[in-house]
Amino acid sequence: MTTVIENAHVVTVAGEEFPGGHIVVEGDRITAVGAGPAPRAEGAARIDGSGCLATPGLVNTHHHLYQWASQGVATDGTLFEWLTTLYEPWSRMDAEVVAGAASAGLGWLAKSGCTTSTDHHYLFPKGRGDLFAAEVEAAAELGLRFHPCRGSMDRGRSRGGLPPDEAVEDLDTILAETEAVIDRYHDPSPGSMLRVAVAPCSPFSVSRELLTAAAELARAKGVRLHTHLAETLDEEEHTREQFGMTPTEYMDSIGWLGPDVWLAHCVHLHDADVKRLAETGTGTAHCPSSNARLGSGIARVSDLLAAGAPVGLGVDGPASAEFVPLAGEIRQAIYMQRARYGPAALTARQALEIATLGGARCLGRADEIGSLEPGKLADIALWRVDGFHAAVDDPVVAFAFGATPPLHRLLVGGRTIVEDDTLVTVPQDEVARRGADAHRRLKRLAEDL
Repeated sequence: MTTVIENAHVVTVAGEEFPGGHIVVEGDRITAVGAGPAPRAEGAARIDGSGCLATPGLVNTHHHLYQWASQGVATDGTLFEWLTTLYEPWSRMDAEVVAGAASAGLGWLAKSGCTTSTDHHYLFPKGRGDLFAAEVEAAAELGLRFHPCRGSMDRGRSRGGLPPDEAVEDLDTILAETEAVIDRYHDPSPGSMLRVAVAPCSPFSVSRELLTAAAELARAKGVRLHTHLAETLDEEEHTREQFGMTPTEYMDSIGWLGPDVWLAHCVHLHDADVKRLAETGTGTAHCPSSNARLGSGIARVSDLLAAGAPVGLGVDGPASAEFVPLAGEIRQAIYMQRARYGPAALTARQALEIATLGGARCLGRADEIGSLEPGKLADIALWRVDGFHAAVDDPVVAFAFGATPPLHRLLVGGRTIVEDDTLVTVPQDEVARRGADAHRRLKRLAEDL
């Protein structure tokens, strides 16, 4: 099937912009992008992009979908205070909770222009069903490109970690289950809708043995590595006390930096850390709203970009960034960098690139997604920048600054997922209801302690 988008302001994020431009899609791939009317295509489905900005679909590089069921808790705590409040209720979740939370969380992401999302799921309570399968099935139903990360924790309080012992797994179980989900779900083929990463949770909840073994497993299987790093000063204090090193130094010492790794947050980096991330090609998932909500600080995104390190954008968990749209993180990233470094710290187009091609680089998929170019997957967002937004001459600034414009159309591999700001693959009201039901169910499970 051929689809033609025409009359839109097309931003390729590959160095070109075409006011009144066109995009031609054949099947799941872009075949042409350019200025003016599209070439004739007999029988093509045509989408009028008049008054719209066309961008690549946004890439969410860090998330915790299960947290949709626990929003609005510990609203005034630090990261460690927030975690210690929520570990116990989270340890009672089951596959039904995860299914509903993932459906709502992914639906919300799609409505904010997201075509590819990761998820970092790191709690697997025993006897609670197949939690990993629940989120994989939710993504497939909605039609989003999905990169779930099989997370883990093996270092409970009795071993000097932060989580309670009942929230962690043993090393052998973690490695066996991680290998099993890679074998079952990971699809490395071109155009893949589903790829798995290996993701021990954090230096304060994971043993050195797990980190080392997880890296060996991931590299043997040819999948990527992900974890949290340097999110708070509490974490740095913890790793210095436990290991005698900063978080980045510790991860570097055990082989956890490299072009197959991306790290969430990286708020508290030293100059040597920034240099080392750039040297090794290690990516960063920048989550500005969550970092602000928890009072964690402002990541050194401008410095990472200047050094040449890959940087993507992430929402983080819905429980630490309630109802934050991924497109809204573009604005947050701009404003927070400018608040720290001045008005030239991050431009609208740089922030859009972080949210698209930067994220694709973090996920190892810059050859397929993240920009609008012939041969790439047809993951495309059309934003309405007419109406109130037409008061701004530059449509990229109109999109990036202020309230996010309405989403006119969202395509994933050429398939429409959102039309006129409404989910069309699954009834939007049904998706919202599932999220509310997941919240109520988790609350009941937690009350049954």
